[in-house]
Amino acid sequence: MRELTAADGHRLQAYEAAPAGAARGGVVVVQEIFGVNDHIRRVADGYAADGYHVIAPALFDRVRPGIELGYADADIAEGRKIRGQLSFEQALADVEAARKALGDGKTGIVGYCWGGTVTWLAAARIAGFAAAASYYGGGIGQFAAEHPRCPTQCHFGEKDHAIPHTEVAAVRDANPGVEVYTYPAGHGFNCDARASFDAAAAKLARERTLAFFRKHIG
Repeated sequence: MRELTAADGHRLQAYEAAPAGAARGGVVVVQEIFGVNDHIRRVADGYAADGYHVIAPALFDRVRPGIELGYADADIAEGRKIRGQLSFEQALADVEAARKALGDGKTGIVGYCWGGTVTWLAAARIAGFAAAASYYGGGIGQFAAEHPRCPTQCHFGEKDHAIPHTEVAAVRDANPGVEVYTYPAGHGFNCDARASFDAAAAKLARERTLAFFRKHIG
């Protein structure tokens, strides 16, 4: 763990993972509503193993430090409650702090669930990212008309009851240059700690994300 400082002076913890050799570039990993828990740390470690210098900022530190939740109904309720105490502007300030901490090289961003929407907004509102990959961002439809400043991918589950097909279509229609992929899976299909995990969808989405990062970051 390391400490970051956002532009508004807020200090937060972040999980950092470094590659074995020289980094291809940087990647910011944006958490779900469960904090920087074991799953998010393993996601970060995975991208580090693929050659990237990775930082996953603890966005929930603005509510209280050290939040790590599981996936039971009570955890989901708690995660939603905490998320409701934060603005997207605050989350983006913390994401920007992580991007700056990765230095001046090319940096991408990938996020899941709530973090998928934060990733979409970071691509649209923060200058300096080389690529963005958003996974099943809840509520993303309300921001469909925003336009990413960098090459962007979106990954959605076709059985995701939290994200209507109309929202996916809105993102695609408003941004024809964005790569939009759908999978025969539900919400959270990338997380192997959740009942909705879909190994085939997770594998294909990650392969696409990694190829995308190789193309635009290195």
